[in-house]
Amino acid sequence: MKTRVVLLYGGQSAEHEVSCVSALHVAAAMNRSRYVVIPVGITKEGDWVLPEVSMQVIAGGALELPNEAFVAEGTRLDLFGGMRPQSSAPVAGAYGLRAPTLPCDVVFPVLHGPYGEDGTVQGFLEMAGVPYVGSGVLGSAVGMDKQMMKLAFAAAGLPNPRHVVFRRGGWAHREAALSTAALLGYPAFTKPANLGSSVGISRCTDEESLAAGIELAFKYDSKVIVEEGITGREIECALLGNEDPKASVCGEIIPGRKFYDYEAKYVEPSSKTLVPADLPERVSETIRSYAVSAFRAVGAAGLSRVDFFYDEANDRVLINEINTMPGFTEISMFPKLWAASGVGYSELIDRLIELALERAAQKMVG
Repeated sequence: MKTRVVLLYGGQSAEHEVSCVSALHVAAAMNRSRYVVIPVGITKEGDWVLPEVSMQVIAGGALELPNEAFVAEGTRLDLFGGMRPQSSAPVAGAYGLRAPTLPCDVVFPVLHGPYGEDGTVQGFLEMAGVPYVGSGVLGSAVGMDKQMMKLAFAAAGLPNPRHVVFRRGGWAHREAALSTAALLGYPAFTKPANLGSSVGISRCTDEESLAAGIELAFKYDSKVIVEEGITGREIECALLGNEDPKASVCGEIIPGRKFYDYEAKYVEPSSKTLVPADLPERVSETIRSYAVSAFRAVGAAGLSRVDFFYDEANDRVLINEINTMPGFTEISMFPKLWAASGVGYSELIDRLIELALERAAQKMVG
């Protein structure tokens, strides 16, 4: 009997387009002799799109789900009814969410950023009692919030760049905030605390650009991180597993711009990746060890990609961040790193689904 996989994609974050492309590649890599693929898109407005239209969007390579295709409000919420034969009641129906009625065995939430990678969808799936790929509520939430992530890293003894955090209310005291941030030196980087794909990030070289960078980051989140600039190579490592995660080989990002922002990732053709990275063995092993520690520090599960800086001049490795639902596009490092480690794309998808079902089974036994 084939495993029914709901491929959840799109979403309300600024990473909606990246999610659509990730879904295209994940769907293409799924072995149809093993899986029934049921795509369910979520528009930027938060409406759930029926599988037939969702598949058309994927097949057509569209970067955004059409809002006119949403499921009408009032549709009975029983998205995972096939998983709960002991109950005929709609799952979480009192919450007024809009979603199609579909039975499934496991959900693959290829959702990036807020309302998808931050524990919100994971909480919904937990309430539904459905296995799903990736980290749980806590791991997803900590991995999404850069402030909480850095606190978890520090508690685990992982070295990371100096930083300060501002909330929107504190930005009212603009001069004091700028003075505090300026202590990190220039260049500095401003980031929304809860977003990925380098959206809303700025490289700041003076007080004017620092203020502009903070203002931009506040357009995406109510909390902003300002980090010291690190001169070093950008190295990434992928993780696969639950209780005993395994680390991939290391890969290096060589941006086509001054730093690896959204344009450098998805638009700029001169950006390059080197997999595996040309690193001394001891440095590579340090990075892989730190990656496993970071995975455990935030309580991740299933998969993650951990990003680092290697400061060659001072021979030090600093952890930048963890991504608990990394991209699956044709240029994404997560599948590239595992391909270089001997795990092909289709096998990678198989393993992620197996890990999701394994984790769900363990929770039921517990």
